[in-house]
Amino acid sequence: MRINQTAALSSNLLKQVAQLGEALVRLRHARQVKQSEAALRSGISRATAQRLEKGDPGVALGVLMRYLDAIAPGMNLLKLLSGDDPSLLALDARSRRQRVRGLTANELKELDF
Repeated sequence: MRINQTAALSSNLLKQVAQLGEALVRLRHARQVKQSEAALRSGISRATAQRLEKGDPGVALGVLMRYLDAIAPGMNLLKLLSGDDPSLLALDARSRRQRVRGLTANELKELDF
């Protein structure tokens, strides 16, 4: 008999599984790996990869670990959740907006045609 994992877990645990899926998506984007490519490398279907990234609690832990290894070889769950991977830091730096200072009166005068 199959157990519906979504119904069996508390809302707090479901949030944690969803956060894990979001972390996988961020890492995959940071490493610039396509979802289909990561699924192929890990030996799972693309549908299972989508379920993993959406935070489906019914996906086996071994599948999750293979998918993580396909995206970032040698990475463990602790490092994924800490967010200190260099590719994640670079992604954050690229997405951060930079403040621009206003031009001084002299600079505006030089640009005036």
